[in-house]
Amino acid sequence: MWHVYVLQSIDHSFLYIGSTNNLDRRLKEHNEGLNMSTAPYKPYIVRTSISFPDEKHARMLEKYFKTGSGRTILKKRILNDEDLAEHKVQSEA
Repeated sequence: MWHVYVLQSIDHSFLYIGSTNNLDRRLKEHNEGLNMSTAPYKPYIVRTSISFPDEKHARMLEKYFKTGSGRTILKKRILNDEDLAEHKVQSEA
């Protein structure tokens, strides 16, 4: 099972979009500072995740969420939080 996930920094105005086949392990890696792009903003909570049976479809949604329209849909429709409009979004390429 693959997951597209959105992390929210607890202490900063920062969201991170990624995908993984092991969400618990990946959250632990982010919170331990093992990802250079997220380390300065730790700790994190998983704000949402969407599961897929395969990597291909998970990566497609992750890529879409990294576009301008994808971020808008993510923030307004999925996360249901108008306050997130000002949050910086970071994603791995």
